[in-house]
Amino acid sequence: MPNIKSAKKRAELSKVYAGRNQAAKSALKTTVKKCEIAISEGSEQAPDALKAAAKCIDQAVKKGILHKNNAARKKSKLATKLQSNKAQADAE
Repeated sequence: MPNIKSAKKRAELSKVYAGRNQAAKSALKTTVKKCEIAISEGSEQAPDALKAAAKCIDQAVKKGILHKNNAARKKSKLATKLQSNKAQADAE
């Protein structure tokens, strides 16, 4: 436990920031999961879900929650899934 006043403030702020980051990570995971479900079901809302997921991922990068390469990989993976499902639907 810190004794110095400024160290106590930093410890409190650290808890606040950790909580904020945790909430943002949770929202990100939820959005990505909704997108994956929409894609796997072949829903017509899948492109909109992908757009929402990409936006959420970009916001996470801006907030420093995700690394930009990690975000690019996630967006690419979702887009690839959408395209492959679209191709399968067209083939049938």
